[in-house]
Amino acid sequence: MLGTKMLIIDDDVNICELIKVYFQNEGYEVAIANDGVAGISMFKSYDPDIVLLDLMLPKKDGTDVCREIRAISNKPMIMITAKGGVFDKVLGLELGADDFVVKPFDMKELLARVKAVLRRYSTMETHVDKDTLRFDNLEISLSNHELKIKGESIDIPNKEFMLLYFLAKNFNRVFTRDQLLNKVWSFDYLGDSRTVDVHIKRLREKLNGVSNKWELRTIWGVGYKFEVFPQANEQ
Repeated sequence: MLGTKMLIIDDDVNICELIKVYFQNEGYEVAIANDGVAGISMFKSYDPDIVLLDLMLPKKDGTDVCREIRAISNKPMIMITAKGGVFDKVLGLELGADDFVVKPFDMKELLARVKAVLRRYSTMETHVDKDTLRFDNLEISLSNHELKIKGESIDIPNKEFMLLYFLAKNFNRVFTRDQLLNKVWSFDYLGDSRTVDVHIKRLREKLNGVSNKWELRTIWGVGYKFEVFPQANEQ
């Protein structure tokens, strides 16, 4: 993608240079930081379109870097690490990463994943209009506290509405049940994670058959996400 700005935060100098040369040949602008502290500083000054972040970094590890970036930005982020266990992948997704690639990897695969994440982010920007979210056959207005399905207003309890709004606003991102409890029910909620499952089930009953362009999806072993599918003609 011509002119797309990429930031690589990784202490492996050879990997950084390989990625830089490959993506520059694809038309990307590439900057590199080799430790976590430099990575955060570079993110703020360089303002990249996408970040490739190693999980294991000197000075400040990748988990802390991810948290700090997510506190100030929603820019796309792909975790790149030599660790490939399920725990590490789940951790990356919980922290807000959009995808996860394990070293060693094929450059063509990395390029495909970068393009896919950027497409999803671009789609996200087109769907968010101030406090109103619009998708195929679905409109969610926060200011009016109104859910419209195929143009018709639908009665919906407050917590179901806020859960749907939060997932849709952050679509294509995975959230654990505990994260959803914290974000939607607040930190002082005394219930358990099954509350989320019940609300998801009720939302699915309302949204069943509404569109084939998005889905309220369960990510087994992790949590839930509002997934918007790329257009069939996108390359």
